[in-house]
Amino acid sequence: MTEFTPKFDLNGKVVLVTGATRGIGRACALACAGSGADMVVGVRSAADGKALVAEIEGMGRKALAVHMDLTDLATVRSAVAEAHTVFGRIDVLVNNVGLGPENLAENVTEADFDLTVDVNLKGTFFTTQAVGRLMIARKCGRIINISSQAGTVTLKGEAIYCMSKAAINHLTRCLAAEWAQHGIAVNSVAPTFIWTDGTRPSLADKDFHSHVLGHIPLGRIGDPIDVAGTVVFLASPAASLITGANVLVDGGWSVA
Repeated sequence: MTEFTPKFDLNGKVVLVTGATRGIGRACALACAGSGADMVVGVRSAADGKALVAEIEGMGRKALAVHMDLTDLATVRSAVAEAHTVFGRIDVLVNNVGLGPENLAENVTEADFDLTVDVNLKGTFFTTQAVGRLMIARKCGRIINISSQAGTVTLKGEAIYCMSKAAINHLTRCLAAEWAQHGIAVNSVAPTFIWTDGTRPSLADKDFHSHVLGHIPLGRIGDPIDVAGTVVFLASPAASLITGANVLVDGGWSVA
């Protein structure tokens, strides 16, 4: 019988979110847990990890904090192995970690270039590879890359960040094509400016805030839950035929 009620829950799933202690990553971790998933949270700080694990466990879900530093691939591989040992599988990977030192292109330093590429591209790829190998063995999985509108539109002073996110968008398509045969769906989510600890100082500037709003037809800065809701959808059974997509959560910036 054809099922006419889409399923948006994540009951019985194990989800790994990188950079899970704050901002978009934290929202994604809590939203996935709230939708029924057991959680593996990639963290840099043991103290932050404990607090997040306690919060998720308070929601009635299992949770494990694993140390992950995307500039140190040994920690990535160790974290994925630990998660696999504890839960026996990883059903969904949310690649949330990303950064972008701001500077005009003529002033970009080699150190900032290397850091951006090491975290946003190299770190994301090898995290995906480590989890992807486990998914290939099970012939199923979902990978969701947190990209940015910066991969589609131009942002002054963000040339290297924009470059890295455009690369993530294309990596998403390449992996979607390569791993579909293994039952793995790979998608990306591309937010506009979101209220987080990292963006709040800039958005507190009235002129900058007005400038940003001038590009967003829906007329507001995003909240972390706006991104997390899209992640939960892409991780859920309701999105089972979606792969290779880049979902813009940008309030219309890219089409204005």
